[in-house]
Amino acid sequence: MAVYTEVSFDQASELLDRLSLGRLQDLQGCSGGIENTNYFAITDRGAYVLTLFERLSAQQLPFYLALMKHLAKRGIPVPDPAPDASGAYLHALNGKPATVVNRLRGASALSPSGAQCAEVGEMLARMHLAGADFELIQPNPRGLHWWNDTAPVVMPYLQPDQAELLRSELAYQNHTAASACAAALPHGPVHADLFRDNVLFEASPQSDAQAPAEKLSGFFDFYFAGIDSWLFDIAVCLNDWCVDLQTGEADGARSHKMLAAYGGVRTLTGAERALLPAMVRAAALRFWISRLWDFHLPREASVLKAHDPGHFERVLRQRVARPTAIAAVSE
Repeated sequence: MAVYTEVSFDQASELLDRLSLGRLQDLQGCSGGIENTNYFAITDRGAYVLTLFERLSAQQLPFYLALMKHLAKRGIPVPDPAPDASGAYLHALNGKPATVVNRLRGASALSPSGAQCAEVGEMLARMHLAGADFELIQPNPRGLHWWNDTAPVVMPYLQPDQAELLRSELAYQNHTAASACAAALPHGPVHADLFRDNVLFEASPQSDAQAPAEKLSGFFDFYFAGIDSWLFDIAVCLNDWCVDLQTGEADGARSHKMLAAYGGVRTLTGAERALLPAMVRAAALRFWISRLWDFHLPREASVLKAHDPGHFERVLRQRVARPTAIAAVSE
């Protein structure tokens, strides 16, 4: 989350009042993230997040908002868009498309435990099944086509060894995507960006040896969602939740717990098991390219924190060097 477009207290107050969300009491711009303008808003009726979309158009947004509403109705803890009197979830503010959702309770687990990784795996599987009957179609906006288009843009900023890694991995992923095994992967709506800071945990009122002290309380930030293989969503999670942040090396224990919990809800197919090593490479490549793009070609924002592209370069190199490691923990 960042602030590119300033919103005054009065402007936010008028919108929240129009959505029957109460009288605005406090409005704070959010730092972190890099795509949209976000504000935390507190009214006399609750806590909300006001988002202004900086890159996505009003024509692109119905997919994301409808998906969140679809999942929320099926009991998945996600932000629930607030409608106006006509039932519309998409609004306008300062010339930008905007929406308001309820603010989920809890905090992110930036140093996750194995139990928390298991909770993410279980909820991810539930989310995939809940979205299986979602009718709108939109390809993953940061999928293979975007990698192919964006790689030449960032290539001039790379050292020779980095450029070679990028070229070779793109070739490998294009070859893999054209295979019969890839065509057999189950598809549906995916979050595609379910990092540690996009998941919340809340203290459990009753905890003991069998029940964790914290329970997963929400998935949020669905604005990279699209239709893709569910395996890609799993790989994105494994590459963030189950790696060492300093080295990029996979954590086998956490990976096993996440995959086992996911499989307890939805069993992986043979094609998914076969392509998991390739898919964790694909997920690492996706975020390496996007972080290179954001780092070397940044946009101005009043609050902005850029992510280090070197992290996912390290993750990718680890995944390439140890292709059997992830396959072993999925057995």
